[in-house]
Amino acid sequence: MFTGIVETQGILRKSHASERNKILWIESPVSRELKVDQSVAHNGVCLTVEEVDDDMHRVTAIQETLLKSTIGSWKIGERVNIERCVLMNGRIDGHIVQGHVDATGVCTGINQTEGSTEYRIRFSEEFGHLVIEKGSICINGISLTAFKVAVTEVSVAIIPYTLQHTNMKYLQEGDLVNLEFDVIGKYIQRWLQIQNTIEKGSAKVSRDI
Repeated sequence: MFTGIVETQGILRKSHASERNKILWIESPVSRELKVDQSVAHNGVCLTVEEVDDDMHRVTAIQETLLKSTIGSWKIGERVNIERCVLMNGRIDGHIVQGHVDATGVCTGINQTEGSTEYRIRFSEEFGHLVIEKGSICINGISLTAFKVAVTEVSVAIIPYTLQHTNMKYLQEGDLVNLEFDVIGKYIQRWLQIQNTIEKGSAKVSRDI
């Protein structure tokens, strides 16, 4: 589990395909502290550390991950937001993030305001009900507050500190980002779906009787 508070940035140094997977070597300030089997969020994608070599660590992205995230388009030199899994003896400063990217979104606008940078992100309408005004959304592994929420778009504001310490400062209009929607909203959606199915089933039984 993660919090969406980016710890540091890494750089993709090596990459190659292995069957339908993608093997990635990431250099970062925390790589030498990692252990094999640890979970680390890379731009919001939870990946398992498989090997550590000095200032680099190796992870594998499987086909499902490549289809759901931006990892398939990463190039050598790509800057990646890094967050190690949360310790359960401290504060959760962001929100509950699983590291399971739901989809990619596209940056449709960037607006410099006094004291922050506003980004407009477009996503598929199938996720529209999972984004609420003043709710949380995870973009490239960063816990952010949603505003100006529409069916297929949302705005987020990045303060100067976050801009300086994440890869959002490199984001341009038209770029893809990884999106993870609030897990609480997803559980509520699932509960409503099950309740609806049960009610429909009960109604059918009543009619049959």
